[in-house]
Amino acid sequence: MKNLTYMVWLMAVTVISLTSCSKDSIEDLDSADLTTAVTPVSYSDLELDVLDLVNAYRVQQGLSELQPVNEGSIQAANHNDHMISNNEVCHDYFGARYQALVQSVRAEAVSENVGYGYHTADAVVNAWINSPGHRENMLGNFTHFGVSVKEGKDGKFYFTNIFVRK
Repeated sequence: MKNLTYMVWLMAVTVISLTSCSKDSIEDLDSADLTTAVTPVSYSDLELDVLDLVNAYRVQQGLSELQPVNEGSIQAANHNDHMISNNEVCHDYFGARYQALVQSVRAEAVSENVGYGYHTADAVVNAWINSPGHRENMLGNFTHFGVSVKEGKDGKFYFTNIFVRK
């Protein structure tokens, strides 16, 4: 019975949090100042390479470069921790990341790309370019982005790139 209750709860949370990996509007937020102080993020060379390659692709397509946003990178790092601890590549709890960015930076739209097992920034960014949904996120109407790359227990890298329009 305990397992059944747990499974029902887990399925409910999953259904609620997996409804979308992209949100384009904020609804029912009051006008209070919801920004929070965030510790500056130190980016690894691999993370900086992902940021540079995504921006280079956007510029090549006639779009503006995106600016890094610490809050997005913190959310991306937390999501990588989740994926590593659960040994899965997913968009679980995307809604919570979306809400956190709406509250902390007043995001108007949020989207994310994830990846696993790539050894270079070039490899993961090319995979995203070759995937219609991931490419759409990269070319979307965004102004900022956050990134995290973390090595899993198996020695393979997990990537999360969160796109934000402010």
